[in-house]
Amino acid sequence: MTRPLPAPGLPGILNGTIPPGIYHLPPTEAPTDVMARAAEADWRGARLQLSGVHDKAAFLDRCATDLEFPDYFGRNWDALADCLTDLSWWGSGKFRGYLLLAEDWETFRKAAPGDARTAETVLDDAVGHWAGTDSPLVVLLG
Repeated sequence: MTRPLPAPGLPGILNGTIPPGIYHLPPTEAPTDVMARAAEADWRGARLQLSGVHDKAAFLDRCATDLEFPDYFGRNWDALADCLTDLSWWGSGKFRGYLLLAEDWETFRKAAPGDARTAETVLDDAVGHWAGTDSPLVVLLG
């Protein structure tokens, strides 16, 4: 599922030469720079800050807050999958793609390995759902 970000890195994601997927963000990439570069390339980006998140409930709460999920988000894995496969809540407009940056992923993964595996499966399914469309979803784990 998750793999290192291949060369040419973020530019390859943004120009479509690297296929959609879940990638580890190199530590040399600053999250603010990643978001700025994505916006310049007409990608819709969001940052999911996972510091202090140690379980499923906190992860889903953080998704609801940081990703600005709609009020009907049910705070369970199925609801997460639903929101990630219907991105209408993520703003209007036509984007070249969607970029989700999950910061402090390793902290969450170490604190809740089972929940992190489940979350990664949901993220991977969402990436697969959007692959091959005009606006793919890419997830970067930082």
